[in-house]
Amino acid sequence: MSAKAEHYDVIRKPIITEKATMASENGAVVFEVAMDANKPQIKEAVEALFGVKVKAVNTAIIKGKVKRFRGRPGRRRDVKKAYVTLEEGNTIDVTTGL
Repeated sequence: MSAKAEHYDVIRKPIITEKATMASENGAVVFEVAMDANKPQIKEAVEALFGVKVKAVNTAIIKGKVKRFRGRPGRRRDVKKAYVTLEEGNTIDVTTGL
């Protein structure tokens, strides 16, 4: 498997929410990442894919909510988020695709 494919396996998609937009004002970008990804892997993947310098990576596991699907209770999947803080002068525009 190529190195680029592994980076795409680590980083699933950018998260664009009100909270993520507020974090981006402080030089941070929020990504949904694989549940088994660790901080060094996330840092390496972001630096390789976007060509930026990463200062810090903070992660959070969001537990899936119990919701109703067709009248029956179902459960949304758990999601791991990575708050990636970039070095000064580095930016990632998440509105454009890769």
